[in-house]
Amino acid sequence: MKEFINVYENNQEDIEKFIITTLKNNGSILAEASSNYKKVFKTFPSMELAYVTDQDFNQCDANIFRNKTELSAKGQSRAYMSTKVMQKDDEFSISTPYISSATGHTCITVMKKEKDKYVFIDLRLSTLLGRLGLIELNPNFNEFTTFFYKAVGFSLMAFAFFAIIYAIFGYVSSIFIEGNFSLDTLFKPIVALTLGLAIFDLAKTILEREVFFKNYSKDNEDTNVLTKFSIAIIIALSIEALMVVFKIALHDYSQMIYALYLIIGIALIIISLGIYSYLSKK
Repeated sequence: MKEFINVYENNQEDIEKFIITTLKNNGSILAEASSNYKKVFKTFPSMELAYVTDQDFNQCDANIFRNKTELSAKGQSRAYMSTKVMQKDDEFSISTPYISSATGHTCITVMKKEKDKYVFIDLRLSTLLGRLGLIELNPNFNEFTTFFYKAVGFSLMAFAFFAIIYAIFGYVSSIFIEGNFSLDTLFKPIVALTLGLAIFDLAKTILEREVFFKNYSKDNEDTNVLTKFSIAIIIALSIEALMVVFKIALHDYSQMIYALYLIIGIALIIISLGIYSYLSKK
């Protein structure tokens, strides 16, 4: 999905000119209302939805999809859409890509002013880019990819919850059932909770970026994702190292060198992450 956004942004001016020019050449859109905009749907294979509002952005009629209509949308306020679109000329305004609540797909919305009304058209982004030859579109592979990311993302979330449940259950069991309180009892749940948080954050990022599109405005988002995940792992390892130091201090000082090796390894990870973050920003 991020690739589609990047392709659109790199070709935004040309895409918008194509859309506006094509709509102008097709004349009045409202004139096509009686046929449920069949001509417009034929002109734009990427078109998913059309509806009309009055000057106050209250919807005048049903939502018109390619193969169906929804009368329940009539009378709804579409004022929020006026804040999403950016004016291109006296007639046309176009939004940036977003998730459509009506279709669930990433789309752009074109708003055209005709007389005392506004016509809104939703164009599915992936189909639009494919029709313009900007991407090679394979719907079956895209659906499989989305399914795979969704399966992996939710599986990671499930393992994150298992780690959290394991941490809580282990702590409660040691204190209230076994009556045993030690350093292991205190530190092991913290390590499990930290790892659970890191796994959940990774799963959330995968789902947001590849399945449920949210926002790609940050230039260094890939760096931020890796940094956040690495920090969680570093914290978990640091807690583990601290627990090892306490254990050795209580039992056998001759083994302290192994704790030092672990601490040096964590320090190297921190230094590597710092260098990576610096180079990424540069």
